Amino acid sequence: MEQRVTSALIAIRRIVRAAEFAARDLSKVAGLTPSQMVVLQLIGRDGELTAGALAEAARLSQATVTTLLDRLEEKGLVQRRRSPQDRRRVVVALTDAGRRTLATTPDVLQNRFAARFEQLESWEQAAMVAALERVATLLDAEGIDASPILDVGSLRRAAGQDDEPSA
Repeated sequence: MEQRVTSALIAIRRIVRAAEFAARDLSKVAGLTPSQMVVLQLIGRDGELTAGALAEAARLSQATVTTLLDRLEEKGLVQRRRSPQDRRRVVVALTDAGRRTLATTPDVLQNRFAARFEQLESWEQAAMVAALERVATLLDAEGIDASPILDVGSLRRAAGQDDEPSA
């Protein structure tokens, strides 16, 4: 293999491994997936939210967010309740345990990336996005629906299911 091809493949593999290591570390420290942590962060940042608002903010499907909320509720980190203003709406809020988890858990990988990416010059950001989109095309991955969460896990390939982060 040509040296540049080898270097490109190594860089891609490093990115994949970084996501794997970050997910493993988050699981060890907090017992959460990156997707679960992002949902907690959104609730912590915005206060009470509906599942639909969470899905939109995280760019995940409503079904995925519902599964994430089920797991977070089982862990005692969030609670769902009827909105006092509109009893038809169900809102999600952090519990005390959820607030403690947010305060003591390291940041997820995509947040570290975003903070560093935003420090780059505009032209460099544009060049990186163009290069990464081109890599996705070279890997026949441009049509894969994905959220901006660097998560790993099994993909559900059954008919009608999205390729989204593990809940």
